[in-house]
Amino acid sequence: MIHTKTKKLNRMIKKVVFAVLFMGAAAMQAQDAKGLLDEVSQKVKSYSNIVIGFKYAINNPAENVSQETRGDVTLKGNKYLLNLMGTEQMYDGKKLYVIVPEDEEINISSQDEDDDNSITPSKMLTFYEEGYTYKMDIVQNVQGRKIQFVKLIPIDSRSDLKEVLLGIDKQTKHIYKMIQKQNNGSNVTFTVTSFKTNQPLSETLFIFDESKYDSYYINRLD
Repeated sequence: MIHTKTKKLNRMIKKVVFAVLFMGAAAMQAQDAKGLLDEVSQKVKSYSNIVIGFKYAINNPAENVSQETRGDVTLKGNKYLLNLMGTEQMYDGKKLYVIVPEDEEINISSQDEDDDNSITPSKMLTFYEEGYTYKMDIVQNVQGRKIQFVKLIPIDSRSDLKEVLLGIDKQTKHIYKMIQKQNNGSNVTFTVTSFKTNQPLSETLFIFDESKYDSYYINRLD
C-alpha cells in the first residue's frame, strides 16, 4: 500500500517538474522572440525610408485558389506607395488613394491605422509590436542565409488571422518572409526579393496630384 502511494507521489512530482520546465522553456522562447523582434523594430525605425520588392502569393486549396504576383512598396514613416496587381496605392498619412489605370478609376478613403486586424504596408515591418503573443519557430537555411521564424498569434479571438509566421534574417535583422494564415483556410505569403534603405525620394512622391487624372472617375468614399 505504501509502495503504491510512493509510486503515485513520484508520478505526480514528475508531472509537476515537467510542467514547470515546460512553462520555463515557453517563457524563455517568448523572451527570445521578443528580443529578436525588438532588434528588427529598432533596425527598421533607424532608416529614413525603405524600398522593398516582393513576391505576393495567396493559396486556399479548399477554394481552389492559387495566385502569385510581384510588387514593390516604398515606405517612409506611416506613408507608403504600393504597386501590386496593376493598381497603385498611395497613403499620405491621412488619405488612401487607390489608382486603377485599367478602369480609369480612383478611390479615395480614410484608413484606420489603429485596426489591429489589418496589416497595411506602413505597418508591415512593425505590426507585431502590439496585439500578438509570440514564440520562436523553425530556422530555415535559404541560400546560405539563416532565417529564424517567429510565430505570432492574435490576442483578439475575433481576428480573421489564425497566426502569422515572420521569417527574419538572423544576420541583417531584416524581415525576409511573412506568412499570414487566415481562419478561412487562406495562406497569404510575402517574400522580400529586394530591400533598399535611405534612398533619394522625390518630395512629391506621397502627394496626390488630381490634375494628372483628368479622364479618371474619382470616387470619394468619405
